[in-house]
Amino acid sequence: MAVPETSLENIKVAASHAMALLQCRNSLRELGITAEVFHDTAGAARALSQTRELDRAAIAPEVAAELYGLKILKKNMEDARHNTTRFLVLTTEGRVVAPAPDVPCVTSFVFRVKNVAASLYKALGGFATNGVNMTKLESYIENGVFASTFFYCDVEGRPNDPGLKQALIELEFFATKLEILGTYPMDPFRLSEGQR
Repeated sequence: MAVPETSLENIKVAASHAMALLQCRNSLRELGITAEVFHDTAGAARALSQTRELDRAAIAPEVAAELYGLKILKKNMEDARHNTTRFLVLTTEGRVVAPAPDVPCVTSFVFRVKNVAASLYKALGGFATNGVNMTKLESYIENGVFASTFFYCDVEGRPNDPGLKQALIELEFFATKLEILGTYPMDPFRLSEGQR
């Protein structure tokens, strides 16, 4: 998006959050536009609405264009249609509502395994044997020490689903720490892809 007085051909620089720019890097390259990191997507749009520069654009949600009087020059800038951004909502109030029982869900958790041979293999075996689909597994080294690694994981299902419940029990046997971060509705795009 840019100020209404310009066109896509005039744009030299596009500002946005680092993750949004990464998700659009090929599109920006094809257009010959330089990426510039901004602290957030809507903030980039707001800043552009104030500077009114004709050779600059912002990559932000459509609502930001409406809010700040900008014109959308090109839609669907993402390189891959399945790009998903998650937001974490924190509250001190006990009013968090669980997803409805019929809504497919994803559960996120972190765990640490013992520093012994095949511990990760053993820890993850319960997900395979209980038919739980793991969609993400990331490792993180703690304090720069390779002997201390923890993992972030997303799986399909809810902790009380029989298969996932058993897999978590098995994981806990091999893990030195297990913490469920949350359960939330599955991304509609992921759900539609799985049904094809």
